[in-house]
Amino acid sequence: MTDTRPILLTGVSGFIAKRIAYDLLQKGYHVRGSLRSMDRADEVRAAVQDPGDGRLTFVELDLTRDAGWDAAVTSCQAILHTASPFPLASPKNEEDLIRPAVDGTRRALKAARMAGVNRVVLTSSMVAILYAERPAGYAATAADWTDVTHKSASAYIKSKTLAEQAAWDFVKRNPEVQLTTVNPGLVCGTPMDNRFGTSLELIQRVMSGKDPMLPDIPIPVVDIEDVSALHIMALERPDTIGQRIMATDDVLRMPAIGALLAATYPKRKIATKPAPRFLLKALAMFDTSLKTAMPQVGLPMQIDTRATTEGLSYRFVPSDTAIQRSAEAVISGA
Repeated sequence: MTDTRPILLTGVSGFIAKRIAYDLLQKGYHVRGSLRSMDRADEVRAAVQDPGDGRLTFVELDLTRDAGWDAAVTSCQAILHTASPFPLASPKNEEDLIRPAVDGTRRALKAARMAGVNRVVLTSSMVAILYAERPAGYAATAADWTDVTHKSASAYIKSKTLAEQAAWDFVKRNPEVQLTTVNPGLVCGTPMDNRFGTSLELIQRVMSGKDPMLPDIPIPVVDIEDVSALHIMALERPDTIGQRIMATDDVLRMPAIGALLAATYPKRKIATKPAPRFLLKALAMFDTSLKTAMPQVGLPMQIDTRATTEGLSYRFVPSDTAIQRSAEAVISGA
């Protein structure tokens, strides 16, 4: 790389960001990773295989506070803003999730504008696209937006939708900021270490055999390898400016994921049958993550990713492979 100015990568200790940091370093970039606490710096260095040549540095930032943002962005060539809360179950107060996501995005964009850093890539989500009343058989595209009043709109779904909308609103008012969003589905695949958090907890739960049946919930799946590659593609290709990049290979339903894992690991007691709604309602009284997912049970979902696969000439890792890589990581403890 001839440009030695760093890329500010927020939330560098996250599941997605660690893979992005690794791939950026492999390509010769300088990476300035943000952490809420410097206590995790050594963890990140180990996970991303820090080459030790000074190209990986850290700054301390908090999504909910202004302190440090201006200094963090100074002298950077671009920002990859991945930091955002991602719990499996909704908090008691949804604003505890929404406010950090929205305010953190605004802080990143404001800091970029103030420092004259015009290139920003934001990690959004497929959940900012998928949930709205649509005709039967409709396949969602990157032009679609989630309706935050939809019955399926959990606190997490609202947080990602409102944060991305805030980003595009900011760009309308500040057109010098060149924004691309990457909208992943459930990010599977091989983590960089064993701190994979919520992203693989769903696969971990299915593998555990805890549930005798599985809720019939649609899940768009993508491999972390692709999520990272699309962030870097967005960074490097001017034709992605102004785009929302759908980062998903396919939509799989939970029983189908169970069937795939059961076939791969026949000695494990992995559920494959869809659970009846009445049973799920009863179980949801005691399981907060299931309660959050209840509005999505039986929900139809189709996607059209041709803007990514044809428009950007991108080929995804197959969803089945991404799921199997996750299972291998769960079993091995990454």
